[in-house]
Amino acid sequence: MHAEIITIGEELLIGQIVNTNASWIAERLNEAGVAVKQVTVVADSESEILRALSEAFSRSDLVLTTGGLGPTRDDVTKLALCHFFKTGLVLNQEVLEDVSMLFSQRNLALTELNRQQALVPEAAKVLRNSNGTAPGLWLEKEGKICVAMPGVPYEMKAMVEGYILPELKKQRKDSFIVHRTILTQGIGESFLSEIIAEWENNLPPFIKLAYLPSPGMVRLRLSASGAREEDLMIALSEEEEKLRSLIPQYVWGFDRDTLEGVIGKLLVEKGLTVSTAESCTGGYLAHKITSVAGSSAYFMGSIVAYANELKSRFLWINKKLIEKHGAVSREVVEAMALNGCQTMSSDFCMATSGIAGPGGGTAEKPVGTVWIAVAFRDKVSSRLLHLGDQRDRNIARATLATLAMLREKILEI
Repeated sequence: MHAEIITIGEELLIGQIVNTNASWIAERLNEAGVAVKQVTVVADSESEILRALSEAFSRSDLVLTTGGLGPTRDDVTKLALCHFFKTGLVLNQEVLEDVSMLFSQRNLALTELNRQQALVPEAAKVLRNSNGTAPGLWLEKEGKICVAMPGVPYEMKAMVEGYILPELKKQRKDSFIVHRTILTQGIGESFLSEIIAEWENNLPPFIKLAYLPSPGMVRLRLSASGAREEDLMIALSEEEEKLRSLIPQYVWGFDRDTLEGVIGKLLVEKGLTVSTAESCTGGYLAHKITSVAGSSAYFMGSIVAYANELKSRFLWINKKLIEKHGAVSREVVEAMALNGCQTMSSDFCMATSGIAGPGGGTAEKPVGTVWIAVAFRDKVSSRLLHLGDQRDRNIARATLATLAMLREKILEI
């Protein structure tokens, strides 16, 4: 089954909103064995929507649209669907009851504009929306399917997961695509490719490898397609084991794992705590750690000491040490980590100090020079990073490298 995604809205075309709906839908369809062939973004224009629908139906079995189902004048998707499927709008009593109930629960009056949300194409099967007012619409033509959904992400996702994917899986029992993603850190894409080249060249023809690099990390996604899901899973597991044996020191997780999530589990298992003493990362390390639910069990706190004065005041860094070596130095970052353990009563403390950019660099310490350290009680290890000249990437890469270093140190205990 080939699919296309049409996302509708001026806000997408002008870059006001990032098109996260399309990427999320594409990922979920691929997991269900449906190959996405194209993603199209169009304006809130009936003629543009009709053109996109016509082109999509000429080459795909399934078309999914998001956006344009609201009650305002710029929401014209339902009208376009009526023209394309040669049908008219009718009042759906179930949708009207849903909309009325939603407004009643919020102590709001139901206006005529909102009442019009219950008008749906007569030829459509209605997908009721428990999270909003705009229903989803399932229409079929010449053996092909079109599903129109609201643009609000959590409304759309509920429809995809609750109805659309289960229905597609019923219809496509003979086609599967399964994935396994191996997460690596500490090695660049090109170097990684050289190490695993022979293994990659000998992959079975039904398994494909994709390199997915991001700042400080490379994801290796294995995808297998075929008629028997169980056989595909076995084959993927075998190839994954071969891959892991080639690069064991770089692999830290799989699929949807996050480094901060993996670290959290390790800290809980060992009954240990962590804190952060940050300069150039500006609290991003603490943010990553606390983004994990349950992190209060092991995260003690953070000191973001950007100014040298605060490094001395809150992290007890001797001013003479800073004067002699500079804030961006092994000596200072190690002192930050060691003193952070004491100040925040944690077993581990991660510390960062560097020149994130774009200014502030010198010939001796150019932009992208970052020292990181991890202390475990009274022991400390540090590392010098030479990053680039892009501030956001430097912060992200320094954070990831420090988290990876913490993971290494936890595993050594």
